[in-house]
Amino acid sequence: MQKKKIIGITMGDPAGIGAEIIVKALNNTFVYDECIPIVYGDYYVVEDAIRFCHSKKNINLIKSPTEASGLFENIDLIDFGLISKDGWEYKKVSPLCGKAAYLYVEAAIEDAKKGLISAVATAPLNKESMHMAGYNYAGHTEIFAEKTNTKSYGMMLTSPSLRVIHCTTHCSLRDATDKITRTRVLEVIKLGNLAMRLLGIENPKIAVAGLNPHSSENGLFGSEEKKEIIPAIEDAKKEGLLVDGPIPPDTVFVKAMAGQYDIVVAMYHDQGHIPVKLSGFKLDSRTNKYVSLSGVNTTIGLPIIRTSVDHGTAFGKAGEGRANEDSMLDAIEMAIKMSNNWEAVNNDFKC
Repeated sequence: MQKKKIIGITMGDPAGIGAEIIVKALNNTFVYDECIPIVYGDYYVVEDAIRFCHSKKNINLIKSPTEASGLFENIDLIDFGLISKDGWEYKKVSPLCGKAAYLYVEAAIEDAKKGLISAVATAPLNKESMHMAGYNYAGHTEIFAEKTNTKSYGMMLTSPSLRVIHCTTHCSLRDATDKITRTRVLEVIKLGNLAMRLLGIENPKIAVAGLNPHSSENGLFGSEEKKEIIPAIEDAKKEGLLVDGPIPPDTVFVKAMAGQYDIVVAMYHDQGHIPVKLSGFKLDSRTNKYVSLSGVNTTIGLPIIRTSVDHGTAFGKAGEGRANEDSMLDAIEMAIKMSNNWEAVNNDFKC
């Protein structure tokens, strides 16, 4: 029987929904059946979330992941002591909350690097608050990349029916076009293959989306496919990867959702994000509330495992007990699955 992995869960911005969705996620017994979850956060914020979520959880304060109880009735918490009782306000950006969110992540990364935890699952932080605190990162991904000295990485988004990894993310469309090179596309194809291996798919089928309408239709609508994308696909095939493309962007996701492919390599942010969120997010138009927020954001290529919710801090509903924990559960579940396969997959790549 495989030993349970310790999964670190960072609380995110105290003014947002992070503590709430963690408390709700940890009310599911399957989490404790599959791993030992520990939270990096602040006592009073977690305590308040337990109160308004009407949870019966106890807070078990620990100083190291090695002290975790792993008991369902407990939330094992590494308390940073940054937020005093009534010392923060929900729904508001602040340097204090930005600093706290950053420090939770930094500590979890260091523990993962030391092997004290097997993966990090992150609740959302607020970029404005973090910048107010003097931490000028674009988001979690950039923090993890810098702190692990990682140069080659990619953002993978997943929903229950679709997996997408991106060649470019947070940049303008004009800049994205310049960044789609033969080297980068091949790099992301390989990262997609690695991600699927970590999810237990031995020989994944990879689809590469085109950049232009109809994948440029033999050069009528652009030259990027011919100059950069097709050569990268041919390079990947020579390395033995099962890859097709470039497939027109307006059909590739339909084919992947039908099961023809395990993952799609998207060229830019919205090309990949829109289909994933359409397949994983459900909004009730009568109440204007999300009834499903299923999806995970994973950084592939790091020397540690990092998964995340696929949504933001949701300040509009913070502190009210009505946030949806689906994405947090998905992130924890993926962290468990990847950590269980981590050693075997990495040993294969070393051979």
